Parts: sequence; structure tokens; C-alpha cells
Amino acid sequence: MKFAAFTKSFQDRSIAEVCDIFHGLGLDGLDLTVRPGGHIEPADVEAKLPQAVKAADERGLKIFFLTTGITDADPAAEKIIATAAKLGIDRFKLGYYPYRPVGTLASQIDDVRKQLSKVAALASHYQVRPCVHIHSGAYIPSHGTLLYELIKDFSPDEIGAYVDPFHMTAEGGVEGWRQGLDLLAPWISLAAIKNFAWQRGHRDPLGQLRWTTKAVPLADGVAPLPDFVAVLKKLRYDGVYSLHSEYKGGHSFEDLDTEGCIKQTAKDFEFFKKLF
Repeated sequence: MKFAAFTKSFQDRSIAEVCDIFHGLGLDGLDLTVRPGGHIEPADVEAKLPQAVKAADERGLKIFFLTTGITDADPAAEKIIATAAKLGIDRFKLGYYPYRPVGTLASQIDDVRKQLSKVAALASHYQVRPCVHIHSGAYIPSHGTLLYELIKDFSPDEIGAYVDPFHMTAEGGVEGWRQGLDLLAPWISLAAIKNFAWQRGHRDPLGQLRWTTKAVPLADGVAPLPDFVAVLKKLRYDGVYSLHSEYKGGHSFEDLDTEGCIKQTAKDFEFFKKLF
């Protein structure tokens, strides 16, 4: 069992500085963004990812996986995958497949499955595992059961499931998240850790009150993290947990700066360690 943090909220710091920060927090490594607008741009991966791995190694940390924008097997994807393989990074998070208008989901699932098959074949050549993240809202997959339908015909060595208590609870608040984990058990390869609360929004023209999600500290949210972790333990997941300190911007309970994110990550990690 290893603990990492997602670097999205720390991209105004160099990777070396981020390694120092994470080492100081007692984390084991990084979930590094290698995507457009990320810590490393895809075009720079061959030059900059080795430097990132070196910076982590020097501080006793590990880059456990890459968060990418990869959705298809194209030359840009191959460059990222090949570089990761050369550096001993054996898995990566895929990008997202948007959900289009109602009435087309069945055909969209078929299309996404075909794209996943191509990515899986490319990644298998380099012995690197693509992992599909569950993201609530207008994405495929938005919940665990849909991810199961997408990947059930792939072996767990070909494609991994990236589970997430925030998104799985938002779409399956009572028991849907648990059933999703149950179905996905053989494929679970990564676990994000974050939490949310429902926030009152505006009333629509018919007077219906609309609600939105806000990222909140781990201990303050709707997702039952002790239960989520307990199920993962029962399913014998012993991989990486990535803390997502997404506390910048209007989707957060507070719009924190980088220093604020560091402090909140420390608090979140202290809470999360109690679950083990």
C-alpha cells in the first residue's frame, strides 16, 4: 500500500519542489500530470519525464503513474507510453470520453470500447497498463457498473479500473459505489481519494432547486471513505492511493492557493492514514 498525491494543484511549482513538498508530508510518491496543461506537456515527455523520475528518486519517492489525456492509440500516445515503460512506470490514467446526447449511449459504449481496445493493444506492447477513471457527470464511464460493461471482456492485465469515491458516490450514493467496486474487483489498479458535498445552486425557470458538487476536505464529505477503504481491503486491493487536493477554483469549498493546498493535503493525509 502506497500513498501519492495528484500534482494538478501544485503545477505552479517545479517537479523537484513538488517532490520536496510530498516528501515532507510523508507521502510515498507522485501521480504526475503528463497532458496538455499538465506538469509535463506531451511533446516534452521524452526530455522531461526522465528528469522528473530522477528528482523523485533523489528524494526517496516514486512516480507511481501518469495522469494523461490519452484516449486513442496515436503517435503522441505511443511516445508517452514508451517513455513511461523505459523509466519503469507501469501504468497511466487515460483521458476522458464525453457522453453525447441522450439516445446514443449504446453506440457510444461500443465506440469507446473500440478505442480502449486500440490503446490496450499499444500499451500491452510496452507492458504498461492503461487505467480508466470513473468520472461522474457527462462522461463514459460515470459510474462503476458502466466501467464494468466497458472492460469486462479485457483481462485485468490489459486494462485497469481507476476507482474514485467522490465520483462513484455522486452517481451511486447509497450502495451504487459499493456494487461498482464489487464488479470491478479484478481490474482495480488505482484509487483516487477525494470527497465532496452537495451545494445549493440556483432555481431553474420551473422553480426546481438545482444542486452542485463541491470538493471538500476528506473528513467532511458525503463519500463514506472508511467504508470505501474497508471494501477495497476486503477485495484485497493493496495498490496506490492518490490524494486529489483539488482545492483551487470555484468547484472547491474554498479557493485555496498552493500553500493552502499543501496544508489541507497534510490534514487530509493525517485523516486518511487512520483508515488503515
